[in-house]
Order: sequence, then structure tokens, then C-alpha cells
Amino acid sequence: MRTPDITAVRNLGILAHVDAGKTTVTERILYLTGAVHKRGEVHDGTTVTDFDPQERDRGITIFAAAVSCDWAGHRINLIDTPGHVDFSDEVERSLRVLDGAVAVFDAVAGVEPQSETVWRQADRHGVPRLAFVNKLDRAGADLDSAVESVRDRLGAVPLPVQLPIGREDGFTGVVDLLRMRAYVWADGADTYTEQAVPEGLLDEARHRRRRLEEAVAELHAGAFEEFLAREELTEETLRDALRDLTLAGEAVVVLCGSAYRDRGIEPLLDAVVAYLPAPSDLPPVRGEVPADPQAPFTALAFKVNATATGRMTYVRIYAGTIGKGDTVLDATGGHTERIARILRVQADRATEVGSARAGDIVAVVGPKSVRAGATLCDPASPLVLEPPTTADPVVSVAVEARRSTDTGRLATALARLSEEDPSLVVRSDPETGQTVLSGLGELHLEVAVEKLRRDRGLEVAVGRPQVAYRETVAKGVTGLLYRHVKQDGGAGQFAHVVIDLEPLEGDEEFAFRSTVTGGRVPQEYVRAVEAGCRDALVEGPLGGHPVTGVRVTLTDGATHSKDSSEMAFRTAGRFALREALRAGAMTLLEPVAEVTVTVPAESVGAVLGDLAARRGRVTDRTTRGGTAVVAATVPLAELFGYASRLRGRTQGRGTFTTRPAGYEPARG
Repeated sequence: MRTPDITAVRNLGILAHVDAGKTTVTERILYLTGAVHKRGEVHDGTTVTDFDPQERDRGITIFAAAVSCDWAGHRINLIDTPGHVDFSDEVERSLRVLDGAVAVFDAVAGVEPQSETVWRQADRHGVPRLAFVNKLDRAGADLDSAVESVRDRLGAVPLPVQLPIGREDGFTGVVDLLRMRAYVWADGADTYTEQAVPEGLLDEARHRRRRLEEAVAELHAGAFEEFLAREELTEETLRDALRDLTLAGEAVVVLCGSAYRDRGIEPLLDAVVAYLPAPSDLPPVRGEVPADPQAPFTALAFKVNATATGRMTYVRIYAGTIGKGDTVLDATGGHTERIARILRVQADRATEVGSARAGDIVAVVGPKSVRAGATLCDPASPLVLEPPTTADPVVSVAVEARRSTDTGRLATALARLSEEDPSLVVRSDPETGQTVLSGLGELHLEVAVEKLRRDRGLEVAVGRPQVAYRETVAKGVTGLLYRHVKQDGGAGQFAHVVIDLEPLEGDEEFAFRSTVTGGRVPQEYVRAVEAGCRDALVEGPLGGHPVTGVRVTLTDGATHSKDSSEMAFRTAGRFALREALRAGAMTLLEPVAEVTVTVPAESVGAVLGDLAARRGRVTDRTTRGGTAVVAATVPLAELFGYASRLRGRTQGRGTFTTRPAGYEPARG
């Protein structure tokens, strides 16, 4: 594959709710660009990017997969991301290194819960997006309603640039509103034929083109000037303005099609090249590292595959060039690593290359201890890039090897799992001595345990899932005095503190302030009191759960000329807050999830009753065409085993999706 100029590189992700068709979109892109010679199908388990046995068994994307292909003289480095909420950290790590994205929406369902979640993730990273409304061949498909859901639920400004030709089963192509030409796909054809706009759609196409011009002119200064002067926009002006608006995140170009029936993918690829940014279009990393192959080497490791046969680290190169045999600095870990091989990855296959440079996404073999989120750089120009954020685990299970001889192997396998997926946390329970595996959801842990069994050949016993509770203050205390005095020969310890404890509004976990005046507590001791308070937050009085949502104010204190120290004040802060928590009114918090259940209308009564039994609070309910959609907030602990219960109550016709909704006071 020829190495293109950096301006001809596009690094993009495919984002969507589960089952919106993003893996099928990816497969069609690979087929049309010649990267593969046979179409893969999700239902057949033959897709390139869903190559893991669990992905093929479950029919969902679990692990972000990287592939590369060429289109119109451009290299497209593409990452197919998971759509299930339990694997949102895979999406987070991918978005951290991508320059653009294609958000795929179901033409019937529009914006769904997880598509909203990944959209917000892309917002946080400032990733420019295109929208592709998929499955226009389905019964009930409607481009306009899907576009409106993008506007209403995502707060975006969608700009459709195509008009579908035909509806549902009769969907055969699209009208390109910029060129005012029709693209029609015959059954079984690999590509489209370009035609004049059908006579029956000409007026509608002209009307939509006019609406597009007006919408663009309202948002883009250059287009506005031309629109005032000519009362219309040229194709070139419209295209340039759409690119500017996309890069600025001010609007979203919307295309449509049916990936399963090979309709709409070529125009989507053209739009990727036309509207999404090249690495050189983005501002310098950290404001100082330009996307220049001649600059000092700078890259971010965003994914690690730690297999029994070796370790493969996926990196996004932001600047410079790297070659086989080079030594790089792991600036996060503080040690050097040697690059033994550089691989251009096609999901589970790879081609070795001699070098890679700014703008590339590649895998490297050789680094022994680089973790996801680490910065790799030129040893002569060290710097650290901001790593991807990792969500806190909310569900835990106890795991142990069924055979005592496998205990060591299990510990090694769990360490490899947490290397590959930083959102999996392994710890030892100090009370029971059990090994506890924590993750982002029931499915997340199921997949991890199955990976232990399949990949490592381990027989593992798993305990019942437990959720991660929190504790908070409902009513605080004021003026709590604590004196720490210890004298056991030699220098003693003395610290005297007075604190107030109160609930903290909003999402903040902890706030500390000091109102002590007159130097009664020196500043270094104030910092030690804050550190001691943070120590006390690890275990609350209700059940030893972490404490959140509290504000501590140090109002007074006293020191001793010889016996006071930072250690003494840290100890005083820890015990003072522990006493204050016991004296105040505490509330147990439990993780809750927003659940969207889609069932036949005749089953809605049984579903509502079951949600009520699970302490669910219904927030919305709609019915369309014999199908009911119920939205509810449900404690996460009540959702274990819900999938099988829902199937039983709806004869296998019900589906549901979840997304985290934070913590709420535990309800009885």
C-alpha cells in the first residue's frame, strides 16, 4: 500500500447504537475499496472486524478493530467501535486518537440510547462527524424522522445532502443534492449508475436543495455573501462551506443508504474524503507538536493486545517518523522501549512495514510494558499526552480457579486482561481473600470471563455479580473537634482540628476548604488535613463503601511547637472525618441505569409490572405501529438476568438497551 501524503489520510471511527449496522457499513467499505474480495455478513459470522469468536457468537462488536483501505487516492484508517454500553471505554480510547467519525443511525429507530452516548463522547473529544442513516430498505424507514431525531435528541444541526429514491423495499438509490444527479444501484450490482434526477422527484429535489442552501448560508459567512449576491450557491461553494461547518462542529452532513444491500457506501466514502479532516487540518497536539513527519516522534498508545504469543501495542502517531529497530521513550512509565516490528493492521491480520509516520495508526511489537494511554516519544524530546479517561467499574464478580494448580495461571491471565482493557479492575478482597474482577456491566464481565475460558483454557468459578455502592451525607455536622495526641517516648504527635461536614451539590465527589485565620494552622498542615480527609473517604460508616458528594471545611485548630507535624495533622484529618461521618446522617447510593425496552404492544403490561417489581421508575412510554417503547430508570442490581426474563415475557420478541445514569439513593 503506497504511503500517501499526510493531507490524503483520514483517521475515522464508525460509531453507533448496537444493531444500527456499523459493522456492515465497515464491511462494505472494505469490499468497495478492494481491501477484501468477499462481503462479510454479521449474521454469518464472516465479517473482518468482528473476528473474535465471542463477537461472532453474539453478533455484536465487542473490541474496537482497526483496518486500512484506499479510496480516491486517500488512505482511510478506520476503527469499527462497539455499540453496546458495556464497552463504551473501547469507544472512548478510540475517539481519543481519531480525527473524524461516521455516526450510523437506523432509519426506523433514529437516535437510540447508545448512539446518544457515543455522540456525547465524540462531543467531548471535539471529533467532527458525518451522519449515515442506514437501513432505508426496512419497513417504516424514514430519513426525515431520523434527521429530526438527530436535531431534537443530539442538539446537532443536521444538513441532509441526499434525497432517497423509493421507500422501504423500493429503495433503489439517492439524489445527490449538490450535483443534482441520481445514483441508482441495481440488485446485485457492486456500484451505482449515475442518471438524471427522476422526473417525479425533480421538484422535491429542487426544494430540498434550496433548503440546504438556505441552511448553509445562515451558518457560513462566505456562503451567506454569495447567497445574497446570487440568491443561490454553486456546488463548489456549498461543498467548501459544508467542509468548514463539519470541521468546526457547527453542522453535520447527513447521507443515507442501505449498507446490507450495498447502496449508499460510495457517496459516503466520497463524503469522508471531502468533509472529514486530514491530520494536518487539526491543531498541533498540546499546542506544540505539529502533524509533521520531520518533527520529533510523538505517539499515543490506545490499545494493547497481550496474547500468549506476544504483545501488540496500537499507536496513533501524531508527529515524526518511526522505523523498525528504533528506541522510543515511554514518557508515562519513564523507561525506553525498542520497536521490533511495525504492523499495518487489518483486524486480526497484519502486514509488516518498515516505517510509519505522522498521521498513521499502526501496531508495534517489541514494547514489553507499555499500557493503554501511554505516550511514546523521541527520548530527546520527552512530553506526555493526555491519556483517554477510564470509567469507574460498577459491577464486580468474585473469580477463582476451579483447580488449585491453576491459581497462578489465573492471576497472570487476569493481569493480561486488565492490560488490554483498563476498565477491567482486578483486586483482592481484604476480608474474604477472594479475587474480585470489576467492570462496566454484566455483559462486560461475561465477555472477560469467557475470554479466560476460551483463550487461556482456564476453568473458572464465578460468584454472583455485585454492584458498586457509594455513601453520601444527607445531613452534616458542624464544629466537630478532634484532638490527636500521642506520646510514646521521643518526639510526640499533636494535632487539633475542628471541621464542618456538609452535603455537596452536583456531581463533585469531594471539596475541601479552610477558613482558619491568624495562622492557627499553617498551610502545610492544612494540606495534610485535606489528605487525611481523602484517606477517610475510602470507606464509609454504612457498609465500607466509598464516600462521595461531601464538603469538608476546616474551621479551627491548634498546633504544638515540637510535636505537631504533617503526619499528625493527616492522621487527625482522617479520624475527624470518620467521626463526622458517623455523627451525620448518611445515605446509601446505588448505581442506576436508563433502560429502553422495545416490546410488542400486547406485552407492555407484563413489562411494566416487571419493571415496577425491579424498583424501576418509568420516565417515558410511546407506541408506534404495534410496538411499545418504554423508558425507565432502574437500579443496576435489579438488571442482572433481565435479558432472559424479558425474552420469556415477550416470547423472545422483546429487546432492551441500557446506559449508566449515575447514582441515586437506594430505594427499598
